[in-house]
Amino acid sequence: MPLLLAFDDEAAPAQRLLAALNTAAAGATEPWTLAFVQRHRFPDGEWRLRLPPELPAEVALYRSLHQPNEKLVELLLAAPAARELGARRLWLVAPYLAYMRQDAAFSPGEVVSQRHVGRWLAAAFDGLITVDPHLHRVATLAEAVPVAEAHALSAAPLLGALAAQRRPGALLLGPDEESAQWVRQAADAAGLPAAVARKVRRGDREVEVELPALDVRGRAVVILDDMASTGRTVARAAAALRAAGAASVDVAVTHALFVGDALAAMQAADVGEVWSTDSVPHASNAVALAPLLAAALQRSVRSFQISGNSTTSSILRK
Repeated sequence: MPLLLAFDDEAAPAQRLLAALNTAAAGATEPWTLAFVQRHRFPDGEWRLRLPPELPAEVALYRSLHQPNEKLVELLLAAPAARELGARRLWLVAPYLAYMRQDAAFSPGEVVSQRHVGRWLAAAFDGLITVDPHLHRVATLAEAVPVAEAHALSAAPLLGALAAQRRPGALLLGPDEESAQWVRQAADAAGLPAAVARKVRRGDREVEVELPALDVRGRAVVILDDMASTGRTVARAAAALRAAGAASVDVAVTHALFVGDALAAMQAADVGEVWSTDSVPHASNAVALAPLLAAALQRSVRSFQISGNSTTSSILRK
């Protein structure tokens, strides 16, 4: 019987995923069960983790990697322990995958964190399922995280459908060139028009946004992207749209990181509603990822069962 393993602070999304897994299985495979990793923090900040003492052959570990530094340590402890306790095939279900944006060295000595974090994860897991990873200079998720089964899902069609429902006929706008891939997917799925702005970044919180040559007067516009962190890019795009005469500006993002005063910055730019997926828990969550994740995990499990494929044990022996 396959097991979904999660941490107590992500009990709600894990339970949604469990329900979706067993709905998707519909008697075709063994039902999934759910168990939690118990954590104790020592006074010096170290973790003591406790997993179930016996694990089945197939285990999926759910951990969305916002607040990444602490969570990566947890994974590096929990994954090898899971194998010691019986897991032969181990998946990581990480709706948000951290450390993907730094995929090249832009100055001498700069660490390419995507490469190194990807290798750590590949040494610990047989498969990875994530949503809208921030990949730009690599073609596939498997290049960043070289596991046997690497699945990069997209929430863009779901966000596009939500935008079409909430703002019929709206223009979907990508706030920068990197957002083009998600905007096009969302527009195609929802049958909405789309355009992409141009961003010039001066620093982590200093950006300029140049709108495309479109007449937005009186139009509803939804800014759509894979993530919002400081909110400055979205805020600048929203302010420019409002100045150009847009009737309304709303925001749809996959990963609602929203650090610091990000929401306040967007509200100051006259953003209306903000919609996000539940990859990162937030008050703006409007799209559940559990069905999308469950379908991908079920497919991946069947693929392993058919092929008998498992690369992690060989990686760990090297």
